[in-house]
Amino acid sequence: MTPFLYIDEAFADLTGIEGLDVFGRRIRSQVLRCTGIPVGVGIAPTKTLAKLANHTAKRLQAQTGGVVNICDPVKRDWVLRNTDVGEVWGVGGRMKMHLNALGIKSAMELAKADAWSLRKHFSVVVEKTARELAGTPCLELDEPDPPKQEICCSRMFGKRLKELAPIKEAVATYMMRASEKLRAQNSLCKKIRVSIRTGMFNPEEAKYANGVVVDLPYPTDDVRLLTRTAVDALERVFRPGFAYSKAEVMLLNLCQPGEYTDDLFAASQPAEASRIMAVLDQINGRWGRGTLRAASVPTHPDWGMRREMMSQSYTTKLDQLWKVACV
Repeated sequence: MTPFLYIDEAFADLTGIEGLDVFGRRIRSQVLRCTGIPVGVGIAPTKTLAKLANHTAKRLQAQTGGVVNICDPVKRDWVLRNTDVGEVWGVGGRMKMHLNALGIKSAMELAKADAWSLRKHFSVVVEKTARELAGTPCLELDEPDPPKQEICCSRMFGKRLKELAPIKEAVATYMMRASEKLRAQNSLCKKIRVSIRTGMFNPEEAKYANGVVVDLPYPTDDVRLLTRTAVDALERVFRPGFAYSKAEVMLLNLCQPGEYTDDLFAASQPAEASRIMAVLDQINGRWGRGTLRAASVPTHPDWGMRREMMSQSYTTKLDQLWKVACV
């Protein structure tokens, strides 16, 4: 059995940890001491039960101290019997009415309901909820997001650009980032769209915006081909005499390898290109983004987006945490 820990808005896998009740109370006290925020802690063999245990910890805080462990079947059954089905994670008001019409009014009754019948009447989501309440894990710790159907990378320039060369650098830079996202979800791209525009709100500036969609010779995740195609497309929409404020690249018609039918006589991405991209991502993953990049991508462009007024990343960067001095 894999015990799951649910602390308000966060799940954790507690496999290999002993003394789960003590561990949960230590987490709660430490969060309270460091932030002043009281949280509920629920411990259970599935994510849905852990969420339910957390709800019970907050509902009966005086009796539980904010921590509930229902890995014990006796405790789990007590919580299920004393919890309305509408309080179960994923059961909304409308679903509650449908379940009540079938005689399912408590979490226990939902856990004991026939899972296949629930799937037939409602959906696989309700079926998984019932199985999770019965103690069968159906949800991973982190459910993977479905691959995106389009990937876009767009930025405002730090200053107006009138020449083609720096705009090419920007498009190459944006394509570098977009291709990283493409490979991260193991997708290939069949089309790209490149667009540029001027500022639209200054009455003293001439207005211009244009974009072009280009078919690639074959589905690819090769940043070299993507960048070369994007830069060539940029030359088709660029018009001299305007002060450009923004560029955008979009990867369209995304597919997974094997989802498309190859033309017997059409070109396909060489195996060498796939290996090169794998090495590129490995190096940048280890040493930091941009360690290895296309030659057309500058390190410190003067057209880069201005970030002097950017908010501090208090919750994601240790070097930007607030410091409190006791006096």
